[in-house]
Amino acid sequence: MQENFSVIDGRDVMQHNFAFGPQLNENAVLFRLWAPLAECVLVRIEQRGEWTMQRRQDGWHVVEVKDARIGDRYKFVLGDGFAVPDPASRFQPEDVHGPSELIDPLFEWQTQGWKGRRWEEIVIYELHVGAFTEAGTFLAAIEKLDHLQRLGITAIQLMPLSDFRGRYGWGYDGVLPYAPDSSYGRPEHLKMLVDAAHERGICVFLDVVYNHFGPDGNYLPRYAPIFGDRHESVWGKGLNYDCDGSRFVRDFVIENAIYWLSEFRMDGLRLDAVHAMKDDSDPHILLELAERVRSAFPQRQIPLIVENEDNDSALLARAEDGKPRHFTAQWNDDIHHALHVAATGETFGYYQDYVDWGPPLSRALAEGFAFQGERMEYRGRPRGSPSAGLPPSAFISFIQNHDQIGNRACGDRMISSHPIGAIKAIAAIYLLSPQIPMLFMGEEWGAADPFPFFCDFDEELNAKVRLGRKEELKRLPGFEAEDASDPTAEATFRSAKLRWDKMNENPTIGDYYEQLLKLRHQVIVPLLGDARSCVAAYEPDASPLRVRWPMGSSNLHLTANLSNTPVVLKSPIEGQIFFSSDGMANNAIGPWSIVWSLS
Repeated sequence: MQENFSVIDGRDVMQHNFAFGPQLNENAVLFRLWAPLAECVLVRIEQRGEWTMQRRQDGWHVVEVKDARIGDRYKFVLGDGFAVPDPASRFQPEDVHGPSELIDPLFEWQTQGWKGRRWEEIVIYELHVGAFTEAGTFLAAIEKLDHLQRLGITAIQLMPLSDFRGRYGWGYDGVLPYAPDSSYGRPEHLKMLVDAAHERGICVFLDVVYNHFGPDGNYLPRYAPIFGDRHESVWGKGLNYDCDGSRFVRDFVIENAIYWLSEFRMDGLRLDAVHAMKDDSDPHILLELAERVRSAFPQRQIPLIVENEDNDSALLARAEDGKPRHFTAQWNDDIHHALHVAATGETFGYYQDYVDWGPPLSRALAEGFAFQGERMEYRGRPRGSPSAGLPPSAFISFIQNHDQIGNRACGDRMISSHPIGAIKAIAAIYLLSPQIPMLFMGEEWGAADPFPFFCDFDEELNAKVRLGRKEELKRLPGFEAEDASDPTAEATFRSAKLRWDKMNENPTIGDYYEQLLKLRHQVIVPLLGDARSCVAAYEPDASPLRVRWPMGSSNLHLTANLSNTPVVLKSPIEGQIFFSSDGMANNAIGPWSIVWSLS
């Protein structure tokens, strides 16, 4: 990928010329395919004809076609006559097996001066475009942005958009990483969503998957060494990040990250399951990706978020000025698991390691990770590394996300079967903690709509998915029951759609979330700049739970009773109380009561 600067409207703007995908020039289109395993390749343009591509020594096949136009649909034809879409297709109007469409990259952005937001201001709202609204499109999502702005959301995080097989899916089975899935609309519609979000002061983050390809529609192995022989994952062979030909695979992935950030002006990325990105080379693909992304946008702050079951704190290291060396933050599963057990009493599966939830919750709030090298029984081995030196903003906390709901047999949310008082209590903890909070769509009004796993393949592959999912999650309850959701049924997908008509059925929850987020922006956000590497104080076995964070010249205090009975305070609440549940009386804190104070 080459980078150069040009002047637009008097401003220096970096233009990115990508090696992968068609290059639209003034009078022609340059078609390119990296296919070192193919001796000859043609490009076939519908309604226009075929052109033989020149094979270069480095495995690239190229041809310039003067007759090609925006809107044309094309495929590459391999030597055996098999036709494949462009692996760097910008749009697939007929799904993953159809032709690729030439897309005009120009777009009239209304928010030219958008610079993003400070990371400390971020409140994330994770959403699935197809289930967020009844229409399930980019354009329909725009209609809900005013609601999110009023709520206090400053960033939406879109579940993966890379084109996947079928009419619906979570997005983690994408096979064409440069093409937004056509079920949500056209690429220009996605740009309109990003532009509309920016107009409202809302950042847009995108979930990207660089640890595997989906099982249907990935034609790369026919002509390129996309997979290596050194590493295996739960999805099969690992991506080729460290074998012969890995340079092109690494560039394919890194350029994809830069593509989303430049072409669609995404503000940041969330990298799925980075623990599954195996690489024995130096630098590791993760470090190279982060470095190249940051160097590609020297004038922008690009939040890079990881999901990492290994809890590797080194990825989150800060430089002397407090800025991230590589990755900005990690999803903090430890916070979720401990809060979930406290509120629900569920102890199956990975929750078994949080049965005594007080110490891990206190440590996760104070230091980031609950497991910092200790053995985790569910995994059968040690997990994590020390994280106490990291700032709280290096961690993203939540009580719901797509995985924690969807990996239940029926995709049910906590509110469908657990007391609302307990759920409001844990919400007050994570929304006002110094860590970056993340809501899952509908949580803010107490939506009881399930969010089960769903996908849409052919019947043979659907049968394998049904069996494979039961095997993968067999240690969790309900997957053998007859009423467990069929992930391949259209009814399962439709059940996941948010019912916006029910948004006002329980206004006390909506008001409660608005109150908490207003307090967050007023009280917590101004403190976070002084919390570069603070280590909070906590008492592991205290009842009620108490944590104190030093924040520059101030101290932030949490006192929480996550039980069904009142608890007498051994010492008074310190500082000025700015949030309190209705549960303080006679030096005691009531059931499911939370107190936040500042000294």
